[in-house]
Amino acid sequence: MMKMKDKVAVVTGAASGIGKEIARTFAREGARIVIADLNQQGADAAAAELGGEGKAIGIAMDVTNEAQVEAGIAKAIAVFGRIDVLVSNAGIQIVSPLDEFPFEKWKQLLAIHLDGAFLTTKAVLRQMYKQGTGGAIIYMGSVHSKEASVLKAPYVTAKHGLIGLAKVVAKEGAKHGVRANVICPGFVRTPLVDKQIPEQAKELGISEDDVVKKVMLKDTVDGEFTTVADVAETALFFASFESNALTGQSLIVSHGWSMQ
Repeated sequence: MMKMKDKVAVVTGAASGIGKEIARTFAREGARIVIADLNQQGADAAAAELGGEGKAIGIAMDVTNEAQVEAGIAKAIAVFGRIDVLVSNAGIQIVSPLDEFPFEKWKQLLAIHLDGAFLTTKAVLRQMYKQGTGGAIIYMGSVHSKEASVLKAPYVTAKHGLIGLAKVVAKEGAKHGVRANVICPGFVRTPLVDKQIPEQAKELGISEDDVVKKVMLKDTVDGEFTTVADVAETALFFASFESNALTGQSLIVSHGWSMQ
């Protein structure tokens, strides 16, 4: 049986990486998908891969822009008539020591992770409340929602913040059957992480192999990267769990890098 038959899911930052894999997994389980991404071409291409018309649409959306978020969600509702799931996944990484961190870059990262989560949540909640059939909101956190690493001050701050937002949404949404949870992946081999390997090798004066083994994966139980499929299956679990029993929670998916 398909776990998301007739559901409509909005996934931000879904033209590539983790977001795209979540969209693919939801589509496999019967959902219709709204791929929201800064990159309209990428969003359209990803939607076409999922079967195109009637199954998926691509929407250009800067999640930090309230007008674009409102217009994008309105378009999703106009096309599919409802919204059952939001995956707030759009994010970036900027690395720098705190005493040198440019304020503009700090604000940019917080805006994408936190303002983006707030604006998309606000827009879909109104629709979910109106429908009266419940819903699921899933935030893409990180092991950095629980732990800290050097050079990642705004990222760690933002990812911690998403847990607070999810808890409030869980409390406010409960009477409407809306659940909110956070996925906290470890290192996932996406272009974002691939780019960091040579950068860190240069910075630390070690080989790229050592960056992977001795920095990124040193605290895992098996020296393995978390995969996009691991994260997507966790998103499916949260999206298809229909009871308010599982809400306001954060789940670490990291090969044991961080254990709670």
